[in-house]
Amino acid sequence: MSELSPPQSQESALLDGIPRQAGPPPAAPPPVPVAGQRLAGFAEAAGRALAAFTGRALGAHQAAVVRIGFGLVWLAHLLREWPHRRVLYGDLSPWSMDLAERLLADNGAFTVLPWFGGRAWFELVYHLALLAALAVLLGWRTRASTVLFLVTVLSLQNRDVFLGDGGDNVVHLMAVYLVFTRCAEVWSLDARRGFRAGPGGVALWAVLGVVLALCQAGGFSGETLTWTSRTFPYVGWSPLFWGLWAVAGIWWALGRRRPDGEVRAVLDALATMVHNCAMLVIAVEVVLIYATAGWYKVQGSRWQDGTALYYPLHLDYFAPWPWLSGLVGSALLPVFLVSYGTVILQIAFPFTLLNRRVKNALLAVMVVEHVGIAVVLGLPVFSLAMIAADAVFLPTGALLWAAARVRRLRRPRSA
Repeated sequence: MSELSPPQSQESALLDGIPRQAGPPPAAPPPVPVAGQRLAGFAEAAGRALAAFTGRALGAHQAAVVRIGFGLVWLAHLLREWPHRRVLYGDLSPWSMDLAERLLADNGAFTVLPWFGGRAWFELVYHLALLAALAVLLGWRTRASTVLFLVTVLSLQNRDVFLGDGGDNVVHLMAVYLVFTRCAEVWSLDARRGFRAGPGGVALWAVLGVVLALCQAGGFSGETLTWTSRTFPYVGWSPLFWGLWAVAGIWWALGRRRPDGEVRAVLDALATMVHNCAMLVIAVEVVLIYATAGWYKVQGSRWQDGTALYYPLHLDYFAPWPWLSGLVGSALLPVFLVSYGTVILQIAFPFTLLNRRVKNALLAVMVVEHVGIAVVLGLPVFSLAMIAADAVFLPTGALLWAAARVRRLRRPRSA
């Protein structure tokens, strides 16, 4: 009689006492195929990615730098052009309001400047743009200030689409994307006060709702505030503005009544996913800017023979310091190397994202190149806008290191 283990179930109890037959040991379970292991690992990684995508706002520090960068770019541009604002966007512009309205009727672009016309309305919109850019820069009431930032950027740029140097287009796009990001999670006044709505925030959103209702019902907005659009995505600006206003109101009401409720949790998850999607769109936009610029340069004969940089260095329009432009333009070998290097960097940038170290090194080179463009060619808005857009790829560790150094400089030295 062989020794039996204690019964573990009813079946084993019934078989207790019956002699066991000699035979081979039970076979081990078949090994899992390598393909199955890879599939299980892929599913696990996908599950972790989905949990991170829906449960955590990715790139919070990068979003803050993008917000600060574009707020600073637009604020600096408006301050620099303040003495010439009426010639660029106002009543003294060679591109008259009648011509602007004809073009707006064709392309359906958004701007509030034709609503009332006149200098007083223009001055109000221009200085509101200054305040909105400053609020975005500081991260003050960011949900509302990013919407005002979007309205003022589109209003001024669409007033005269023939102005700008390429940087305006980047600011134009990022003003739209920033509305959908949680770009004030860090390094903002909102984060410092703990994102409490308070009476000031409620009053601000109430005033914006009243203004939007008056503009919608007054009839002076023309075809700007429409519910549908003739072009893709076939949705007008009214659903966007009213949707943002309604979501902000629901968010505030749930925060007051049921901050731990299921609806608030769902809204928070949706906001997180929208933020992550917006950050992905910003990253893709930057990649497309560099990739398309590089491949278009490849097709140009001046870039193929390495002389493309030589010609703008000898134009007065791109020579804020003629002596510096002449000095750089006279060095033919560096001009040749920079021309070819620019094309190589722009084409290679999308592929360097696969390697973190190479990507970080290339980002540093591109930032230096943009600084050189701003100084030598006199294109500060374009260069600063591209540097701010490149910040979406900066490593978090480098941003935290830079923030620590800034705090150390601001800390008063002990006597």
